[in-house]
Amino acid sequence: MRIAQIAPLWERVPPPAYGGTELVVSLLTEELVRQGHEVTLFASGDSITQATLEAVHPRALRLDNSVKEYGIYEMLQLSQVYQRADEFDIIHSHMGCSALSYAPLVKTPTVHTLHGIFTPDNEKMFMHARKQPYVSISNAQREPRLGLNCVATVYNGIDLSTYTFFPKPSDPPYLAFLGRISPEKGTHHAIEIAKRSGWHLKIAGKVDVVDVEYYENEIKPHIDGKQIEYLGEANHVQKNILMGNAYATLFPITWREPFGLVMIESMASGTPVIAIEMGSTKEVIAHGKTGFLCKDVEECIAAIDKVASLNRQTCRDHVEANFSVRRMAEGYLEVYQQILAKRFACNGHAKGMAQISNQL
Repeated sequence: MRIAQIAPLWERVPPPAYGGTELVVSLLTEELVRQGHEVTLFASGDSITQATLEAVHPRALRLDNSVKEYGIYEMLQLSQVYQRADEFDIIHSHMGCSALSYAPLVKTPTVHTLHGIFTPDNEKMFMHARKQPYVSISNAQREPRLGLNCVATVYNGIDLSTYTFFPKPSDPPYLAFLGRISPEKGTHHAIEIAKRSGWHLKIAGKVDVVDVEYYENEIKPHIDGKQIEYLGEANHVQKNILMGNAYATLFPITWREPFGLVMIESMASGTPVIAIEMGSTKEVIAHGKTGFLCKDVEECIAAIDKVASLNRQTCRDHVEANFSVRRMAEGYLEVYQQILAKRFACNGHAKGMAQISNQL
């Protein structure tokens, strides 16, 4: 199958440190190539892939201070994709709303993965293009009131072979927090949990420009380098070690998290997750087996004492069974086949569909 994957240009694919969407795009792309599909990845020029890479800019836009109008490069990228649409059997967009106005202009179908959340502004575009095929990354992410044509839910996956399993936490033990340092990720809650429980907390993650004030006012004053440590951004190996050695990973979000890769990365390392029950968390964590789902900070604090009763191998097994990169790729291939079958059925091209099916 000839597949076009469209990634955001803001970050490299795969990201050197934090970048959930870009990591998923990378893992999916490489697995599809491994399975023998002809994949073209439209991403920043510094991306690393076994697929054919097409780029309109040499590096991730967040690393280039000379770029002032991000939208221009996004338009250049999408124009390039859709001018070449006949070269692909299917186009897979990870760009949110951006590809919605281009997709109806060509015969090659586009499937859109919903990586983010709905806002009062982007809802207008999604509703305008509600009949296009969408994939949600959790059932909780969906908004039935919008009437979107969600053809499937495909959970994000990770390559477990790149995660070392830690059968026990380090001594002395500590709690971990990884992710963007932002209000919605609940970094301030993680600090409150640690301070009130007396636990050592290690924090890793980037601070986006929009969150600098939050970091300066709500987070930095609590960082003492002893009980509360901030380690900056962490790459893949550093994340694995930080979470694997932790007693538990805190995920005290304040928003409807669409998925949350940190949860499965932690469990793959063997470390249970203590999370606020919002968004996708109840679909990712097996409550009482691989972590705990809590209503508030108070319950998160109470859950710390229960972590010792959990089996770290069970955490790893849970990810392998439900959130492997192979399972993710299989889910998307089923979506591609479903969309192509509908297209060929409408156009009366049974022979073309048979050819595609033989490639799956």
